[in-house]
Amino acid sequence: MSPSRSHPVLTQPVLAALPYLALLVGMVSISVGTTGAKQLFPVIGAAGTSTLRVGLSALVLVALWRPWRFRLSRVDARRVLMYGLVLGLMNLSFYMSLRTIPLGPAIAIEFAGPLTLALVHARRWIHFVWITFAVTGLGLLLPLRGGLYALDPVGIAFAATAGLFWALYIIFGQRLSHMHAGQSVALGMSTAAVVILPFGVVSAGPALLVPSVLLLGLGVALVSSALPYSLEMIALRHIPKRTFGVLLSAEPAIGAVAGLFLLHEMLSGLQWLAIGCIVVASIGAILTTDSRVVAITGPGAPV
Repeated sequence: MSPSRSHPVLTQPVLAALPYLALLVGMVSISVGTTGAKQLFPVIGAAGTSTLRVGLSALVLVALWRPWRFRLSRVDARRVLMYGLVLGLMNLSFYMSLRTIPLGPAIAIEFAGPLTLALVHARRWIHFVWITFAVTGLGLLLPLRGGLYALDPVGIAFAATAGLFWALYIIFGQRLSHMHAGQSVALGMSTAAVVILPFGVVSAGPALLVPSVLLLGLGVALVSSALPYSLEMIALRHIPKRTFGVLLSAEPAIGAVAGLFLLHEMLSGLQWLAIGCIVVASIGAILTTDSRVVAITGPGAPV
Protein backbone atom coordinates (compact mmCIF):
# COMPACT_ATOMS: atom_id res chain seq x y z
CA MET A 1 0.00 0.00 0.00
CA SER A 2 1.40 3.40 -0.93
CA PRO A 3 2.13 5.98 1.81
CA SER A 4 -0.39 8.38 0.25
CA ARG A 5 -3.16 5.82 0.71
CA SER A 6 -2.17 4.75 4.21
CA HIS A 7 -1.85 8.28 5.56
CA PRO A 8 -5.62 8.94 6.10
CA VAL A 9 -5.99 5.59 7.88
CA LEU A 10 -3.10 6.35 10.17
CA THR A 11 -4.33 9.82 11.02
CA GLN A 12 -8.02 9.00 11.49
CA PRO A 13 -7.69 7.93 15.19
CA VAL A 14 -5.61 11.04 15.85
CA LEU A 15 -8.21 13.29 14.25
CA ALA A 16 -10.99 11.58 16.20
CA ALA A 17 -9.11 12.21 19.45
CA LEU A 18 -8.48 15.91 18.80
CA PRO A 19 -11.88 17.19 20.09
CA TYR A 20 -11.42 15.26 23.33
CA LEU A 21 -7.90 16.62 23.67
CA ALA A 22 -9.26 20.13 23.06
CA LEU A 23 -11.82 19.70 25.86
CA LEU A 24 -9.19 18.32 28.25
CA VAL A 25 -6.78 21.17 27.50
CA GLY A 26 -9.66 23.61 27.96
CA MET A 27 -10.55 22.24 31.41
CA VAL A 28 -6.89 22.28 32.48
CA SER A 29 -6.56 25.82 31.12
CA ILE A 30 -9.52 27.00 33.22
CA SER A 31 -8.02 25.52 36.40
CA VAL A 32 -4.56 26.88 35.66
CA GLY A 33 -6.02 30.31 34.90
CA THR A 34 -7.95 30.26 38.16
CA THR A 35 -4.82 29.39 40.14
CA GLY A 36 -3.15 32.35 38.43
CA ALA A 37 -6.08 34.54 39.44
CA LYS A 38 -5.52 33.64 43.09
CA GLN A 39 -2.05 35.20 42.80
CA LEU A 40 -3.80 38.54 42.31
CA PHE A 41 -5.89 38.26 45.47
CA PRO A 42 -3.26 39.86 47.76
CA VAL A 43 -2.99 42.83 45.39
CA ILE A 44 -6.56 43.63 44.29
CA GLY A 45 -8.71 41.17 46.23
CA ALA A 46 -11.17 38.59 44.94
CA ALA A 47 -13.67 41.16 43.63
CA GLY A 48 -10.94 43.11 41.82
CA THR A 49 -9.57 39.91 40.30
CA SER A 50 -13.03 38.87 39.13
CA THR A 51 -13.52 42.32 37.61
CA LEU A 52 -10.28 42.12 35.62
CA ARG A 53 -10.89 38.54 34.52
CA VAL A 54 -14.43 39.16 33.28
CA GLY A 55 -13.78 42.67 31.96
CA LEU A 56 -10.71 41.75 29.94
CA SER A 57 -12.38 38.55 28.75
CA ALA A 58 -15.28 40.67 27.50
CA LEU A 59 -12.92 42.93 25.54
CA VAL A 60 -11.21 39.91 23.95
CA LEU A 61 -14.52 38.24 23.06
CA VAL A 62 -16.02 41.44 21.63
CA ALA A 63 -12.92 41.97 19.49
CA LEU A 64 -13.03 38.33 18.39
CA TRP A 65 -16.74 37.95 17.61
CA ARG A 66 -17.82 41.57 16.81
CA PRO A 67 -21.37 40.98 18.06
CA TRP A 68 -22.73 44.13 16.40
CA ARG A 69 -22.64 42.24 13.08
CA PHE A 70 -25.72 40.27 14.11
CA ARG A 71 -29.26 41.50 14.67
CA LEU A 72 -30.52 41.67 18.24
CA SER A 73 -34.23 41.85 18.99
CA ARG A 74 -35.64 43.56 22.07
CA VAL A 75 -36.65 40.18 23.55
CA ASP A 76 -33.17 38.74 22.99
CA ALA A 77 -31.61 41.86 24.49
CA ARG A 78 -33.55 41.27 27.72
CA ARG A 79 -32.49 37.63 27.70
CA VAL A 80 -28.86 38.64 27.22
CA LEU A 81 -29.14 41.01 30.18
CA MET A 82 -30.39 38.22 32.45
CA TYR A 83 -27.75 35.84 31.11
CA GLY A 84 -25.00 38.39 31.71
CA LEU A 85 -26.33 39.24 35.17
CA VAL A 86 -26.16 35.66 36.43
CA LEU A 87 -22.84 35.12 34.63
CA GLY A 88 -21.32 38.08 36.47
CA LEU A 89 -22.71 37.12 39.87
CA MET A 90 -21.59 33.51 39.34
CA ASN A 91 -18.02 34.57 38.65
CA LEU A 92 -17.98 37.04 41.53
CA SER A 93 -19.37 34.50 44.02
CA PHE A 94 -16.93 31.80 42.90
CA TYR A 95 -13.91 34.07 43.23
CA MET A 96 -15.11 35.23 46.63
CA SER A 97 -15.23 31.58 47.72
CA LEU A 98 -11.62 31.08 46.65
CA ARG A 99 -10.45 33.58 49.26
CA THR A 100 -10.89 30.99 51.99
CA ILE A 101 -11.36 27.50 50.48
CA PRO A 102 -9.23 25.47 48.02
CA LEU A 103 -10.00 25.34 44.32
CA GLY A 104 -11.05 21.67 44.08
CA PRO A 105 -13.66 21.74 46.87
CA ALA A 106 -14.95 25.11 45.61
CA ILE A 107 -15.62 23.68 42.14
CA ALA A 108 -17.17 20.55 43.67
CA ILE A 109 -19.57 22.60 45.79
CA GLU A 110 -20.37 24.84 42.81
CA PHE A 111 -21.24 21.71 40.80
CA ALA A 112 -24.19 21.18 43.16
CA GLY A 113 -26.11 23.85 41.22
CA PRO A 114 -26.15 22.27 37.74
CA LEU A 115 -26.26 18.79 39.28
CA THR A 116 -29.46 19.69 41.12
CA LEU A 117 -30.84 21.11 37.88
CA ALA A 118 -30.07 17.86 36.07
CA LEU A 119 -31.77 15.78 38.77
CA VAL A 120 -34.75 18.04 39.42
CA HIS A 121 -36.90 15.75 37.29
CA ALA A 122 -35.63 12.59 39.01
CA ARG A 123 -38.10 9.78 38.47
CA ARG A 124 -36.03 6.59 38.26
CA TRP A 125 -34.51 4.82 41.26
CA ILE A 126 -31.00 5.22 39.80
CA HIS A 127 -31.37 9.00 40.02
CA PHE A 128 -31.67 8.74 43.78
CA VAL A 129 -28.39 6.82 43.82
CA TRP A 130 -26.69 9.84 42.22
CA ILE A 131 -28.45 12.16 44.65
CA THR A 132 -27.04 10.04 47.49
CA PHE A 133 -23.54 10.33 46.04
CA ALA A 134 -23.91 14.11 45.68
CA VAL A 135 -25.30 14.61 49.18
CA THR A 136 -22.56 12.40 50.62
CA GLY A 137 -19.89 14.38 48.81
CA LEU A 138 -21.27 17.72 49.91
CA GLY A 139 -21.69 16.43 53.46
CA LEU A 140 -18.03 15.42 53.58
CA LEU A 141 -17.05 18.95 52.54
CA LEU A 142 -19.08 20.70 55.23
CA PRO A 143 -17.13 21.90 58.30
CA LEU A 144 -18.90 19.55 60.71
CA ARG A 145 -15.81 17.82 62.05
CA GLY A 146 -13.50 20.77 62.62
CA GLY A 147 -9.76 20.24 62.56
CA LEU A 148 -7.01 21.30 60.18
CA TYR A 149 -8.88 20.58 56.95
CA ALA A 150 -12.27 22.04 57.88
CA LEU A 151 -13.54 24.39 55.17
CA ASP A 152 -14.53 27.96 55.95
CA PRO A 153 -18.35 28.29 56.18
CA VAL A 154 -18.32 31.68 54.41
CA GLY A 155 -16.31 30.20 51.54
CA ILE A 156 -18.75 27.30 51.32
CA ALA A 157 -21.67 29.73 51.21
CA PHE A 158 -20.09 31.71 48.35
CA ALA A 159 -19.35 28.50 46.41
CA ALA A 160 -22.94 27.31 46.91
CA THR A 161 -24.21 30.70 45.73
CA ALA A 162 -22.01 30.36 42.65
CA GLY A 163 -23.66 26.96 42.08
CA LEU A 164 -27.10 28.55 42.21
CA PHE A 165 -26.06 31.15 39.65
CA TRP A 166 -24.49 28.38 37.51
CA ALA A 167 -27.89 26.64 37.36
CA LEU A 168 -29.54 29.95 36.38
CA TYR A 169 -26.76 30.54 33.86
CA ILE A 170 -27.65 27.25 32.15
CA ILE A 171 -31.36 28.11 32.10
CA PHE A 172 -30.88 31.62 30.71
CA GLY A 173 -28.13 30.46 28.36
CA GLN A 174 -30.39 27.89 26.77
CA ARG A 175 -32.87 30.66 25.98
CA LEU A 176 -30.14 32.16 23.78
CA SER A 177 -29.43 28.94 21.90
CA HIS A 178 -30.99 30.33 18.71
CA MET A 179 -28.48 33.21 18.65
CA HIS A 180 -24.98 33.09 17.22
CA ALA A 181 -22.80 31.60 19.98
CA GLY A 182 -20.11 34.25 19.64
CA GLN A 183 -22.64 37.06 19.84
CA SER A 184 -24.37 35.69 22.92
CA VAL A 185 -21.20 35.01 24.88
CA ALA A 186 -19.58 38.34 23.92
CA LEU A 187 -22.66 40.35 24.91
CA GLY A 188 -23.22 38.21 28.00
CA MET A 189 -19.64 38.62 29.19
CA SER A 190 -19.81 42.37 28.54
CA THR A 191 -22.96 42.59 30.66
CA ALA A 192 -21.27 40.53 33.36
CA ALA A 193 -18.33 42.95 33.34
CA VAL A 194 -20.67 45.90 33.93
CA VAL A 195 -22.34 44.00 36.80
CA ILE A 196 -19.05 43.19 38.54
CA LEU A 197 -17.28 46.51 37.88
CA PRO A 198 -18.66 48.40 40.93
CA PHE A 199 -17.52 45.63 43.29
CA GLY A 200 -14.04 45.68 41.80
CA VAL A 201 -13.73 49.45 41.93
CA VAL A 202 -14.82 49.58 45.58
CA SER A 203 -12.49 46.69 46.47
CA ALA A 204 -9.34 47.60 44.55
CA GLY A 205 -9.72 51.15 43.23
CA PRO A 206 -6.77 52.50 41.20
CA ALA A 207 -4.82 49.26 41.74
CA LEU A 208 -6.88 47.78 38.89
CA LEU A 209 -5.04 50.07 36.46
CA VAL A 210 -1.47 49.23 37.52
CA PRO A 211 0.25 47.95 34.33
CA SER A 212 1.69 44.82 35.94
CA VAL A 213 -1.71 43.95 37.40
CA LEU A 214 -3.43 44.55 34.06
CA LEU A 215 -0.88 42.33 32.31
CA LEU A 216 -1.40 39.47 34.73
CA GLY A 217 -5.16 40.00 34.57
CA LEU A 218 -5.03 39.76 30.78
CA GLY A 219 -3.13 36.48 31.08
CA VAL A 220 -5.78 35.16 33.46
CA ALA A 221 -8.56 36.28 31.10
CA LEU A 222 -6.96 34.57 28.12
CA VAL A 223 -6.12 31.32 29.91
CA SER A 224 -9.34 31.01 31.91
CA SER A 225 -11.84 32.36 29.35
CA ALA A 226 -10.80 33.04 25.75
CA LEU A 227 -8.67 29.92 25.21
CA PRO A 228 -10.89 27.33 26.95
CA TYR A 229 -14.06 28.78 25.42
CA SER A 230 -12.55 28.49 21.93
CA LEU A 231 -11.40 24.94 22.62
CA GLU A 232 -14.82 24.06 24.01
CA MET A 233 -16.47 25.35 20.84
CA ILE A 234 -14.26 22.97 18.84
CA ALA A 235 -15.07 20.07 21.15
CA LEU A 236 -18.83 20.68 21.08
CA ARG A 237 -18.91 20.36 17.30
CA HIS A 238 -17.55 16.80 17.41
CA ILE A 239 -18.42 15.32 20.82
CA PRO A 240 -21.98 14.20 21.67
CA LYS A 241 -23.51 16.46 24.31
CA ARG A 242 -23.96 13.62 26.80
CA THR A 243 -20.32 12.55 26.42
CA PHE A 244 -19.24 16.18 26.66
CA GLY A 245 -21.07 16.50 30.00
CA VAL A 246 -19.50 13.32 31.36
CA LEU A 247 -16.01 14.58 30.53
CA LEU A 248 -16.77 18.01 31.97
CA SER A 249 -17.68 16.31 35.25
CA ALA A 250 -13.98 15.73 35.86
CA GLU A 251 -13.51 19.47 36.41
CA PRO A 252 -13.59 19.35 40.25
CA ALA A 253 -10.86 16.72 40.26
CA ILE A 254 -8.77 18.68 37.75
CA GLY A 255 -9.21 21.78 39.89
CA ALA A 256 -8.08 19.88 42.99
CA VAL A 257 -4.95 18.62 41.22
CA ALA A 258 -4.17 22.12 39.89
CA GLY A 259 -4.61 23.58 43.37
CA LEU A 260 -2.33 20.90 44.80
CA PHE A 261 0.55 21.41 42.37
CA LEU A 262 0.28 25.14 41.64
CA LEU A 263 -1.03 26.54 44.92
CA HIS A 264 0.09 23.79 47.33
CA GLU A 265 -3.48 23.40 48.56
CA MET A 266 -3.41 20.20 50.57
CA LEU A 267 -6.67 18.29 50.88
CA SER A 268 -7.58 15.58 53.36
CA GLY A 269 -8.48 12.06 52.29
CA LEU A 270 -12.14 12.76 53.06
CA GLN A 271 -12.09 15.85 50.84
CA TRP A 272 -10.66 13.85 47.94
CA LEU A 273 -13.37 11.26 48.59
CA ALA A 274 -16.00 14.02 48.60
CA ILE A 275 -14.80 15.33 45.24
CA GLY A 276 -14.89 11.77 43.89
CA CYS A 277 -18.49 11.33 45.05
CA ILE A 278 -19.60 14.52 43.31
CA VAL A 279 -17.78 13.55 40.11
CA VAL A 280 -19.50 10.13 40.17
CA ALA A 281 -22.88 11.79 40.83
CA SER A 282 -22.36 14.18 37.92
CA ILE A 283 -21.33 11.45 35.49
CA GLY A 284 -24.17 9.18 36.60
CA ALA A 285 -26.76 11.93 36.31
CA ILE A 286 -25.74 12.71 32.74
CA LEU A 287 -25.68 9.07 31.66
CA THR A 288 -29.10 8.25 33.11
CA THR A 289 -31.05 11.48 32.54
CA ASP A 290 -33.11 12.05 29.39
CA SER A 291 -31.01 14.13 27.01
CA ARG A 292 -33.97 16.47 26.53
CA VAL A 293 -33.76 17.47 30.20
CA VAL A 294 -31.39 20.27 31.22
CA ALA A 295 -27.95 18.75 31.75
CA ILE A 296 -24.75 19.65 33.58
CA THR A 297 -23.05 21.34 30.68
CA GLY A 298 -24.88 24.48 29.61
CA PRO A 299 -23.40 26.93 27.08
CA GLY A 300 -19.78 27.35 27.96
CA ALA A 301 -17.49 26.81 30.91
CA PRO A 302 -18.47 29.05 33.83
CA VAL A 303 -15.49 28.82 36.11
